[in-house]
Amino acid sequence: MELGSDDFLPPPECPVFEPSWAEFRDPLGYIAKIRPIAEKSGICKIRPPADWQPPFAVEVDNFRFTPRIQRLNELEAQTRVKLNYLDQIAKFWEIQGSSLKIPNVERRILDLYSLSKIVVEEGGYETICKDRRWARVAQRLNYPPGKNIGSLLRSHYERIVYPYEMYQSGANLVQCNTRPFDNEEKDKEYKPHSIPLRQSVQPSKFNSYGRRAKRLQPDPEPTEEDIEKNPELKKLQIYGAGPKMMGLGLMAKDKTLRKKDKEGLECPPTVVVKEELGGDVKMESASPKTFLEGKEELSHSPEPCTKMTMRLRRNHSNAQFIESYVCRMCSRGDEDDKLLLCDGCDDNYHIFCLLPPLPEISKGVWRCPKCVMAECKRPPEAFGFEQATREYTLQSFGEMADSFKADYFNMPVHMVPTELVEKEFWRLVNSIEEDVTVEYGADIHSKEFGSGFPVSDSKRHLTPEEEEYAKSGWNLNVMPVLEQSVLCHINADISGMKVPWLYVGMVFSAFCWHIEDHWSYSINYLHWGEPKTWYGVPSLAAEHLEEVMKKLTPELFDSQPDLLHQLVTLMNPNTLMSHGVPVVRTNQCAGEFVITFPRAYHSGFNQGYNFAEAVNFCTADWLPAGRQCIEHYRRLRRYCVFSHEELICKMAACPEKLDLNLAAAVHKEMFIMVQEERRLRKALLEKGITEAEREAFEQLPDDERQCIKCKTTCFLSALACYDCPDGLVCLSHINDLCKCSSSRQYLRYRYTLDELPAMLHKLKVRAESFDTWANKVRVALEVEDGRKRSLEELRALESEARERRFPNSELLQRLKSCLSEAEACVSRALGLVSGQEAGPDRVAGLQMTLAELRAFLGQMNNLPCAMHQIGDVKGILEQVEAYQSEAREALVSQPSSPGLLQTLLERGQQLGVEVPEAQQLQRQVEQARWLDEVKRTLAPSARRGTLAIMRGLLVAGASVAPSPAVDKAQAELQELLTIAERWEEKAHLCLEARQKHPPATLEAIIHEAENIPVHLPNIQSLKEALAKARAWIADVDEIQNGDHYPCLDDLEGLVAVGRDLPVGLEELRQLELQVLTAHSWREKASKTFLKKNSCYTLLEVLCPCADAGSDSTKRSRWMEKELGLYKSDTELLGLSAQDLRDPGSVIVAFKEGEQKEKEGILQLRRTNSAKPSPLASLTTPSSTASICVCGQVPAGVGALQCDLCQDWFHGRCVTVPRLLGSQRPSLTSSPLLAWWEWDTKFLCPLCMRSRRPRLETILALLVALQRLPVRLPEGEALQCLTERAISWQGRARQVLASEEVTALLGRLAELRQQLQAESKPEESLAYSSDAGEGAGNMPKGLLENGDSVTSPEKVATEEGSGKRDLELLSSLLPQLTGPVLELPEATRAPLEELMMEGDLLEVTLDENQSIWQLLQAGQPPDLERVHTLLELEKAERHGSRTRGQALERRRRRKVDRGGEADDPARDELEPKRVRSSEPEAEEVQEEEELEEESGGEVPPVPFPTNGSPSTQEDQDGLEPVLEAGSDTSAPFSTLTSRLLMSCPQQPSRQQL
Repeated sequence: MELGSDDFLPPPECPVFEPSWAEFRDPLGYIAKIRPIAEKSGICKIRPPADWQPPFAVEVDNFRFTPRIQRLNELEAQTRVKLNYLDQIAKFWEIQGSSLKIPNVERRILDLYSLSKIVVEEGGYETICKDRRWARVAQRLNYPPGKNIGSLLRSHYERIVYPYEMYQSGANLVQCNTRPFDNEEKDKEYKPHSIPLRQSVQPSKFNSYGRRAKRLQPDPEPTEEDIEKNPELKKLQIYGAGPKMMGLGLMAKDKTLRKKDKEGLECPPTVVVKEELGGDVKMESASPKTFLEGKEELSHSPEPCTKMTMRLRRNHSNAQFIESYVCRMCSRGDEDDKLLLCDGCDDNYHIFCLLPPLPEISKGVWRCPKCVMAECKRPPEAFGFEQATREYTLQSFGEMADSFKADYFNMPVHMVPTELVEKEFWRLVNSIEEDVTVEYGADIHSKEFGSGFPVSDSKRHLTPEEEEYAKSGWNLNVMPVLEQSVLCHINADISGMKVPWLYVGMVFSAFCWHIEDHWSYSINYLHWGEPKTWYGVPSLAAEHLEEVMKKLTPELFDSQPDLLHQLVTLMNPNTLMSHGVPVVRTNQCAGEFVITFPRAYHSGFNQGYNFAEAVNFCTADWLPAGRQCIEHYRRLRRYCVFSHEELICKMAACPEKLDLNLAAAVHKEMFIMVQEERRLRKALLEKGITEAEREAFEQLPDDERQCIKCKTTCFLSALACYDCPDGLVCLSHINDLCKCSSSRQYLRYRYTLDELPAMLHKLKVRAESFDTWANKVRVALEVEDGRKRSLEELRALESEARERRFPNSELLQRLKSCLSEAEACVSRALGLVSGQEAGPDRVAGLQMTLAELRAFLGQMNNLPCAMHQIGDVKGILEQVEAYQSEAREALVSQPSSPGLLQTLLERGQQLGVEVPEAQQLQRQVEQARWLDEVKRTLAPSARRGTLAIMRGLLVAGASVAPSPAVDKAQAELQELLTIAERWEEKAHLCLEARQKHPPATLEAIIHEAENIPVHLPNIQSLKEALAKARAWIADVDEIQNGDHYPCLDDLEGLVAVGRDLPVGLEELRQLELQVLTAHSWREKASKTFLKKNSCYTLLEVLCPCADAGSDSTKRSRWMEKELGLYKSDTELLGLSAQDLRDPGSVIVAFKEGEQKEKEGILQLRRTNSAKPSPLASLTTPSSTASICVCGQVPAGVGALQCDLCQDWFHGRCVTVPRLLGSQRPSLTSSPLLAWWEWDTKFLCPLCMRSRRPRLETILALLVALQRLPVRLPEGEALQCLTERAISWQGRARQVLASEEVTALLGRLAELRQQLQAESKPEESLAYSSDAGEGAGNMPKGLLENGDSVTSPEKVATEEGSGKRDLELLSSLLPQLTGPVLELPEATRAPLEELMMEGDLLEVTLDENQSIWQLLQAGQPPDLERVHTLLELEKAERHGSRTRGQALERRRRRKVDRGGEADDPARDELEPKRVRSSEPEAEEVQEEEELEEESGGEVPPVPFPTNGSPSTQEDQDGLEPVLEAGSDTSAPFSTLTSRLLMSCPQQPSRQQL
């Protein structure tokens, strides 16, 4: 899309008004208010208040309409004239068989119309050629100088325009009697529109818009081959200028478009040629002179049969008829072969008589010059818009409109600037080249399709919001029928005037220059969509606009005199402005109103898709304009929409219903109308018409009471004829009715001349009632008679205006303003009096100043109203003035007593009026009060004030009136406050500092701060802290000098208190060191006794289990400890916190706990022994069955019985012993058949609560305990436990040293040697075969805990040997026999009792193991337990193997990542103490990583209770190996390696 280069200059903006809500409530009143300003522009825009947003009430789904088609370049008047001219000249050449092609000059289309006009204005063709002024013609057409454009224009004019102009002038008609259209015939043919729709004139059926477009397309030049084949083209090359010069603007019609006669003969187009002597060929201009001179040089065609003779043969055989064929020019009939017959009128012409002459007989359709002129001068048909063929909905039309705009501007519709659209619109309108077509849904009846505003009718129910907008005066359905509107007195619903029309627009759709019907107001509201651009011309310039448009386009107005009433013609605002027409513009956005004033021409176009609604309305000021409009219509012979006379008479018939302004306006119009009617009826009498009859014209249809001459609708009177009943005329055209005698004509009247003045009088009374009232009001307000009216009288005048509906005039506003002011004064005076009576209780801030009181009194005196409250106000003023003088005397006589000042101040407050002296009194009173308060605060006997009080006094002093006393007090306060804040800051630093100060320093600070007479919070806090420090030091001295060492709890409490004190204490460091040493010993003891993640505390492990007899209590308490729910350490001993401080109480409680524990375990063993065995096949669950730690009943294979409490558990839920213990057998040790040495002893996690260190380790802890200056409950419990263990050890050694037990031990030694001797050959053979695989390749370095360094080879070796060990043990089970010793009951009973007491000890003793072997050898081997242990060990080995493989993979990944792998040699040499103290988090992480690497297939690990001796030493990393002769090296996990090691030597009897 190429935008035009000619810039459109936007006209100035029209006035824009933004009414307030108060103004907006009266629509017609507001319009009347802005009319003096807005009327000067013709149009104005009104923006409603922001929250006035009526809902869109159109039913979108049911709204369907058919738009009108608008071709933009036909809307503009000057462009349409050019297009009409092109149509006529194209028709001229088409009649002669040629097509018009408009040439291009300087890359733009040649404007033929302008060319023709300029040639005429410059004097005509001959004059321009004679004076050689074609260059001037080119200049006036805005062509650049030079380039010989003038000659080119002359050539085009001669070939295209000049022949047409010659025909138009009639120069080629010598005797052709043509009759032009006279004015009367033109008037008869023209019929003004009478239908209510505007823009409804249908377009001509013969208009060919495609033809116009085709004219602008370039045609190909004929080739040489075409010229050689076509003799006609060849002639055109040879001969001179004519109407069909090929390649220079005119072309012969295509062969397919040429007309054929009935014989099918092809008719060549008409040509004009000229031949010169000598064979020279040249092109000449086709001037009339040339054609006349060449008449004798015509070359005649050798055609044997002329067109005329062919027609005679075809159609006519009458000889008489043949004689009538003579030439219309020369009136001769000779040379009939040269006669041409016109296809239009059948006249005959010699080809050589024509001007210009024809070289030969035309073979096509030919029309004579008279027919060509008649056709070209035919008046064009009325221009109008045609309806589209498609019906749209709002959605489909919007989609079409948005798509068109977006495609045209190549950007989103909302981004196109309005200025760009405006310039492009006027470029398209003024262009004859571009033919853009749009559609406009205009003049859609809202009564049929529904209004955009809510309407109160019975069709649908309205919401409260819709009901509000339905009643609004700005609703376009309501505004025409408002009370102040004239149209409300017309009963009929006039579509477009009383009933709104709807408009659905798209971009470029336009409404042309027009004024409203009857020159009424119009109002347009844009409901939604893109803006609508308006142009307006004020009413004063309406006739000027009409003159300019008629002057610029007279051709249009000759055929359509009321063209501007058809809404089909635009003219560029810049063109109008250049001719002195004032034009304004505006962009109407959604939600805005545009108002046009009477006879204000307006036009515009739409910026895009939108929806608008418009209607007419008429106010009282319109009535004169409406009367002038009827006269204008009468001159134009235009139909009226309604009768203006009828409207005036209808309003005059009911004057009491009229608004006063409207009544006055109607009275003026009625008076003028009556005078005119008198004049017209007098003229009728003078003509001799005396007959008359009354006629109710309002009951007749409009077409039956229209003047046949001027089309005016008659109402007051009309002239009719008895002999011609079909027509009537108004009294202005009494001579145009008919030719009948005056005696046959009669007057038809609505009112007599006597009735009209009566109606006029009623209007006068209604209009003049206001004047009477106005005089009364004026006298009252001006007080012309010297008497002030009372409020009641003024209210009566205001009430009269309201009841009689007087206009809201300036006088009424003055009356209302006076009443409001008087009432306000009365109310204020009453408030002043009541305020005095209320006294100090009145509302603060409502007091009146003295100046205001005087002004108020003056205001009351100036009002034209009598008020008795004036006396009260005067009395108050006198009281105030007397008080003022008294207060001045008191202030001058300083110093006055504070009591007197306070009394005066209170009296002034009771007056209700602010006196300036009262403020001075107030300042003096406040000053005295402040100084008194400062004095009381700083008095030595007064209670010390806080810093906040001091600061408050300083702040209050700043607002007190300055004086020397005040300044001095403020200085003292400020100095005191500064000193106090400095000491407060110092105390704060002492309280908050990290470096604590000694008590002596703090005491010095406190002593100095006590001299300041201010309460200092930080100093007080420092004093309290110092007192607490002294008390703390006393407590420390007391506890350190007591009879016993202090308890750890007491020391910890003192340390916590001492740390919180902001005082430096030397004793605190000593206490912290003692507490730290005690905690270190307790941590070491905990590591020695407590298992990893143990649920018991150290004190619980060291103390005897007093409730061992209650299985349920013991089990529930153990579960609570597992879940972290049980916290008490000393509850089992029954000791309080105070008892723990007495060593004697602890020892007594421990002894009692030992006895209770022994009795309880015996009871528990009896109870558990009575429970059914889970290994029995017929065992069924019962209430007495054993419960495992997992909460389930153990049953079947895999259940183990605790050797201490005799209760049963799942083997997989607890830690079970290894059969061969922690020491590996060597080749010299006892064989595997010594089953009583197998480690089958099982203690449940409820019985074995600790790691059970050896007695030597415990003695080392006791030595460290003796060096502590602190008493710990755990230390005393450890001493009791050690004494108990040593006591038991002594009794056990005594029993083992008896003769009977010594003999039994010797017997066991013999059996061991015997089994060793018998199995040595077999073992040697067996082990020698495995030595290369297992022992032979065993690494030298072993870890302390018995685990060898894990390597891939070692893992594989241990896996193989482990399987063989378990298989070997399983194969030996059938060979086990027993008992191998006979234990008498006297011997067994003491041993079993010792065994039970030893198992209760949380200490490991060698004597316990010896007694266990004796008791095992004295009974048959427990094959079921051995079998269960073997199965559990198989599962454990499988899990250990999987864990080892995963651990090895993890270590390899660490090496790959560059980290340090575990060094076996370093692990071997690293002390067990260090390795065992690694963080638990790392172990947990390794276990989690191990589980992830194994893919979740690692078998479950037994419950880690560390119950077996084999695992006991694995986890005990603190105690040294003190057993004589025992091998503490790590045990091998394979049976083969066990057999290669020697068995540890048993202690001798002497040692026992």
